[in-house]
Amino acid sequence: MAVTNIPQGTTLALKLQKGVSGTGNPVYATRNYACKVAAADQDLYDVALGLVSLQLYPVTDIARVNTSVLVNM
Repeated sequence: MAVTNIPQGTTLALKLQKGVSGTGNPVYATRNYACKVAAADQDLYDVALGLVSLQLYPVTDIARVNTSVLVNM
């Protein structure tokens, strides 16, 4: 039997460094933005760059997170 991957959603995730802990380790927060599954990687990256300029804290990572369901057919 073949397994089929059915896309469910895409999230644009920005990882922000909000500061430093008492032990000197960086403290991070992630902001997630729902996107269309069919959005091109370049388009998501361009949107992320626009969002970066609006953030108070520095952005350390930009990620695309795809969610899907695996169905045994």
